[in-house]
Amino acid sequence: MGEIINTVFQIITSVILVYFFALNSIYIILILLSIIGINHYRNKTAFVSFKELFHLPLIKPISIIAPVYNEENSVIESTLSLLSLEYPQYEIIVVNDGSKDDTLKKLISTFDLKITNRIYRKVIDTKTIKNIYTSPTISKLVVIDKKNGGKADAMNAGLNISRYPLFCTLDGDSILEKEALLKMVRPFLEDPEKTVAAGGVIRLSNGCEVKSGQVVNVQLPRNIPALFQIIEYYRAFLGGRLGLSMIKSVLIISGAFGLFRKDITLQCGGYNTNTVGEDVDLIIRIRKYLHEKKIPFSIQFIPDPICWTEAPESMKDLSRQRNRWQRGLIEAIIHNSRVFLNPRYGITGLFAVPGYVVFEMLGPIVEMLGYIIFISFFAVGKLNYAFCWMFFIFAVILGVILSLLSLLLGEYSIRRYPRLRDVAILFLFSILENFFYRQYLSLVRFKAFFDYLLGKQSWEEMTKKGFTKAK
Repeated sequence: MGEIINTVFQIITSVILVYFFALNSIYIILILLSIIGINHYRNKTAFVSFKELFHLPLIKPISIIAPVYNEENSVIESTLSLLSLEYPQYEIIVVNDGSKDDTLKKLISTFDLKITNRIYRKVIDTKTIKNIYTSPTISKLVVIDKKNGGKADAMNAGLNISRYPLFCTLDGDSILEKEALLKMVRPFLEDPEKTVAAGGVIRLSNGCEVKSGQVVNVQLPRNIPALFQIIEYYRAFLGGRLGLSMIKSVLIISGAFGLFRKDITLQCGGYNTNTVGEDVDLIIRIRKYLHEKKIPFSIQFIPDPICWTEAPESMKDLSRQRNRWQRGLIEAIIHNSRVFLNPRYGITGLFAVPGYVVFEMLGPIVEMLGYIIFISFFAVGKLNYAFCWMFFIFAVILGVILSLLSLLLGEYSIRRYPRLRDVAILFLFSILENFFYRQYLSLVRFKAFFDYLLGKQSWEEMTKKGFTKAK
């Protein structure tokens, strides 16, 4: 019996090792593709003045939809940033999704909002809209006050009221750089028939100083969880999504900053209100719909337009966020399970979705299984210490290399941390995250499976301090 158990453990260990090397091999390939993608983008835009796009007659107007819930500390700066964007024609639709704080009051008083009888077509069912506000002095600003229904419901309400063919998703605690829309709209100008969505870079505003709706002083946060997240965001966006974009396999465009064709989104039914991962769910449904209709399409990641957003600074809030992200991924995969390994859906069914299932959705389970085997071998005295140390050192070195390459990619694409000291601190944290932080988040994501099975659907509120204002 002991030999059988030992054989089973050895087989499982071998599978985990193969999984580990496959996962990191893919990450390395994506990093290499990202390097190619960054160079291609820089060469393509080296002689482009994005301000010249401002005057092109074919540039399409954009509706910016920003759902807000209890964002009294950041909503004004975020709205001011949208009002200062350099783009020829756009509207801002701030959707107050039943906030319990003074979010709506601050918007009304700051922008002198008045109730209006705006006529709109209700294409998608949403929670009751109480009032629609406009400003007598700022024609492009619209504020919707509605009953709470969640972010997806708020986005659908914004879609119903929006007027323009493209819409931009934005979190209520985010700030766009002035030329962000001009940079993001470029693929829609180059290939307007095929381009259906594009995503940009998300960076953390924690520690940065904001003035008149713009980040004027980029600094690192003093908060340790936020510093770890900077490394994560570099790795996820520039080390992951850019590489996936190169092989036409982008499956997530962050709800914090994305640009979409409105007609395609409405044909897919808008945002799914039965999931907490509405962003990944929408992209999968768009891909599925276009494959079924045999319509050629392109979904791109643009490494330049930057959106600054506030990250959670407590481990409790971070855990809630990552638990929700993992549950959202699981829900999106389950809701669209017929795409998985289905050749009818091309690269989406045969590579993009399976990749997310194997390495993102199941990753925490495999990692926790590895820890269980390690503890079991240790308990029965059969742990190969030499092998464990070699494996651990190799894993740390590989993790540091991947994080460092992502960091260098970010600074190469568009430098935002001018001080060498800041880069050195981020390099240090790219090492430290391997000793607790990444294991902790794997445990959080592992727990998300049980929360999903128990039917947990809540978002849970997170503490937000708002932007640090420059003096």
